[in-house]
Amino acid sequence: MRIALILEYNGQEYCGWQKQLQHASIQTQLESALSRIACSPVHVVAAGRTDAGVHALYQVVHFDTHVQRPLGAWVRGANAWLPGDISVLWASQVSSDFHARFSAIERTYLYRLLNRPARPGACQGKVGWIHDRLDLEKMRAAARMLMGAHDFSAFRSSECQAKSPVRQLTKLEINCQGHFFLFEFRANAFLHHMVRNILGSLIYVGKGKYPPEWVQMLLEQRDRKFAAPTFSPDGLYLAGVRYDSKWNFPACGTVDPVAALHGFWPPAII
Repeated sequence: MRIALILEYNGQEYCGWQKQLQHASIQTQLESALSRIACSPVHVVAAGRTDAGVHALYQVVHFDTHVQRPLGAWVRGANAWLPGDISVLWASQVSSDFHARFSAIERTYLYRLLNRPARPGACQGKVGWIHDRLDLEKMRAAARMLMGAHDFSAFRSSECQAKSPVRQLTKLEINCQGHFFLFEFRANAFLHHMVRNILGSLIYVGKGKYPPEWVQMLLEQRDRKFAAPTFSPDGLYLAGVRYDSKWNFPACGTVDPVAALHGFWPPAII
């Protein structure tokens, strides 16, 4: 049978989602816990492979198993074996044609950025940080140029394995309150480092290094070397993965910009 899970995690202590031989990963921890419940090896497939230091509020995985367990065992049982910074939130049996990655219609990422002279303390690792003062309206003007379907080669990692650099960006919203900025990205899919590379370029615009029109030029040039460096992973969260309603997944929690800016996240699922 095929089981789907929703989980959340704090990525600070991990090399990322994907397992590596000499580093702790989210995948390794989850597979180890599930294998204990199944009393046999379990391999999981995720909706998105988050990078080192990146967090998740709504990550979806699936795995196949021949053992019969109550659905609650895949939640409470797994959580009993998982470290405290990873939690399974929900489990359901799905048909064998469901795929956590390829069945996904849309993904949402949030980035929480602290903008003040002093670096973060209490929220270190959970927010990005830039000391240069940022201009919200200039960043919003640049963000509007990225909306829609584009070749995002200028914001694609050299390690990206995607067959096409074209993605449909359906939302790029920026809110600000006090010292915090919240960036919300939504697309059918993302290229490797795409969010962090776009973010770096928006910050260049926000601090006055380039005008908003520079982002349009980057799109047209389709060359990664002209864009800003990849920004820190610290404030990045995989916040939602949307599927066809036939799969009966719980809805992602609605993002409250004010709450998120202050670090009080909405429930990952409702």
